[in-house]
Amino acid sequence: MSAEPRINDRIRVPEVRLVGPSGEQVGIVPLAKALELAQEYDLDLVEVAANARPPVCKLMDYGKFKYESAMKAREARKNQAHTVIKEMKLRPKIDPHDYDTKKGHVVRFLKQGDKVKITIMFRGREQSRPELGYRLLQRLAEDVQDLGFVESNPKQDGRNMIMVLGPHKKKTEAMAEARQAQEARKAEAKAHPGRSQNAAETDETEETEEGAEVEAEAPAETEAPAEA
Repeated sequence: MSAEPRINDRIRVPEVRLVGPSGEQVGIVPLAKALELAQEYDLDLVEVAANARPPVCKLMDYGKFKYESAMKAREARKNQAHTVIKEMKLRPKIDPHDYDTKKGHVVRFLKQGDKVKITIMFRGREQSRPELGYRLLQRLAEDVQDLGFVESNPKQDGRNMIMVLGPHKKKTEAMAEARQAQEARKAEAKAHPGRSQNAAETDETEETEEGAEVEAEAPAETEAPAEA
């Protein structure tokens, strides 16, 4: 069955409870009278509550109503927050520089409002020293405690040890801040075209390089599980 409401001549009832263009209650009137009023106002007669007795109909510009409804639905989808979980893999004896690099990615993910799954990979004799992985996870959790919290404590999973970090900031808040920053950059670009263009090119280059690095190091990105 169509989800579209019945309008004008498609309405097949003897009488309707009519609502005016401004939301005022006109009352129960014959269908013919309601259609006549719709023509006088140059509007459509739209059935808004088909299951009522008698059905409720409203005088409105149906084309405008459909357009505004579509725009609201589009805006709602745009602002919808999809919770995802990123993954970052480390070795128990990671180099200090590599640790700082990967910690930076974790910081960025948390700032974006995403969860982060930290996986410590043990190889060979490292499997007999799980405390190394545990201490590394504790260190990372402490380093990013201003941005996230331990949602799932470290636990052994075969040759790996896994911990999940959750962001303090909600995804919707992170998205809102990102939009504000983008609008600020656009305003800056209008005020200082030359300088802002150079800055934009620099930012684009940095984002491209950083994106390639993250893809190589932490490619896994899936929908967040029901339970962390």
